[in-house]
Amino acid sequence: MRRPKALIAWSSGKDSAWSQHEARCSGAYDVVGALTTVTETFGRVSMHGVREEILRAQLAAASLSSLVVRIPYPCPNDIYEARVTQALARPKVEGIVAIIFGDLFLEDVRAYRLAKLAGTGIEPVFPLWHRPPDQLARDMIAGGLETYLSTVDLNKLPASFAGRKFDATLLADFPAGIDPCGENGEFHSCVVAGPMFTRRIEVKVGDTVERDAFAYADLLPV
Repeated sequence: MRRPKALIAWSSGKDSAWSQHEARCSGAYDVVGALTTVTETFGRVSMHGVREEILRAQLAAASLSSLVVRIPYPCPNDIYEARVTQALARPKVEGIVAIIFGDLFLEDVRAYRLAKLAGTGIEPVFPLWHRPPDQLARDMIAGGLETYLSTVDLNKLPASFAGRKFDATLLADFPAGIDPCGENGEFHSCVVAGPMFTRRIEVKVGDTVERDAFAYADLLPV
């Protein structure tokens, strides 16, 4: 029986990668492509600051076709929504019936996605919804996920956390009140290996740049 086709909302980070892995393992959907927002001003994944070269390597390793939505910096919400709507016109024609998101517990974010996809024929799917973040973080690490913190919010974490590997030591070093999966925006990440990839992506951690109250670790392909 042919499975319904789905896109993964691919941020380059751990939650989207793990959602893609679990969705494929469940067999409920045929995850065929990745929807990613790239800030055209910098040529990097929006918020995560990941180079497009690494993004392309991720999608190749995950056997996902690429659907990039390019946005300016800064980007008003109406422009963002218009460009995402335009991008979704093509996969809808190609039979995409669902978009998989890596959200954990933010009700306003879930409600926004539901509202924007209402009536489009595309269903939002949330494989990780209401998973306890501390257990989920440990499950990811135990499951072979390798990822680095690419961005940290300087209002919540010191810049020294940017570029660190997401592992048990990092979890132990987080200050009190930091969500271990960064669901409140404390940090964003870049996945380089895991069960969703056919091969590891070799990177090295370059300079850290601070801009607009965020610290971005420049992850460089090796």
